[in-house]
Amino acid sequence: MKEPKRKTAQRTIALTGTAGFLGSSILRRLEADPRFTHVIAIDNKKPPFPIKKTHFFRLDLTEVMADAKLVEIFKREKVDTVVHAALPVTPVHHMAYTHELQSVGTMYVLNACSGTNVRKIVLTSTTDVYGARATNPNYLDESAPLRGGFKSTFIADKIDAEMQFLKHAKKHPNVVVTILRPCTIVGPNVHNFKTSFIQRPIVFTIMGYDPLFQFIHEEDVLHALQMTIEKDYPGIFNLVGDGVLPLSKVLQLAGRIAMQVPAPLLYPASQIAWYASLSPAPASHLDFLKYLCVADGEKAKQVMKFIPKYSTKEALLSFIGAMRLREVHLVAAPGGA
Repeated sequence: MKEPKRKTAQRTIALTGTAGFLGSSILRRLEADPRFTHVIAIDNKKPPFPIKKTHFFRLDLTEVMADAKLVEIFKREKVDTVVHAALPVTPVHHMAYTHELQSVGTMYVLNACSGTNVRKIVLTSTTDVYGARATNPNYLDESAPLRGGFKSTFIADKIDAEMQFLKHAKKHPNVVVTILRPCTIVGPNVHNFKTSFIQRPIVFTIMGYDPLFQFIHEEDVLHALQMTIEKDYPGIFNLVGDGVLPLSKVLQLAGRIAMQVPAPLLYPASQIAWYASLSPAPASHLDFLKYLCVADGEKAKQVMKFIPKYSTKEALLSFIGAMRLREVHLVAAPGGA
């Protein structure tokens, strides 16, 4: 689909989730880019930095009639492109709210897009939707089944959000629908449940397993996200850094002590720790420490011409460098992703 011949500055870009890492980071880029003169930020909290040209609308996507309010905003501001970045990247104990935000909130956003002249919508998802499974191939492309929600309601809600986007694409073939699936995002400014795991002095791993990991640098994800705003790339795209690292090497580079624990002991202990707010994620996420979940990034390279600047190892080392500076209190801790 060819993009209409009009200047970037004449388009209005609406971003959801601008209090989170991805939403706020892409908003910061658009704020600094003179080509974008019409930018809308939508969240129940203000962006974590001063905004100048952006119009902020305080709205909780879980509230009743949020779609009606979005329609009003989209029509009044003549929104052309919507970037839906409001899906949380870290599980929270308030599971009901997370479900409402990811599933119902996405429904409200798409309802508003259907009722207005929004031409393009972009969703930020994750390769976690594939799930870590013993039967996974070495590399999972975008056509692989989404099995990450079998044990995790947190991931199941992300899959539901993706399915809603795909249904919207079929119902509205004139709308450009893009889904980005980055692997684990790391970098000096990222903080999520996976980076929390790496930062622990002693890391409990599953005895007998050493799965391969992928990482992508935060700057590469933001670059890909900006590419989808500037040009049309309909479809689903994995975003990964080149190369893989075994879990043991990840922990070695981070200077962490790995303590192997039998799975029958670690899973129930981790779930108890989750209930006690001592673990950053439920026990279901331990599957990613046991089985392979490595995505193929070739489609993004071929179609989007997206070439990550950082390899998996380089992205991890960037995060580790910042982590060590924080440990000696030379830099401030980042906000949540």
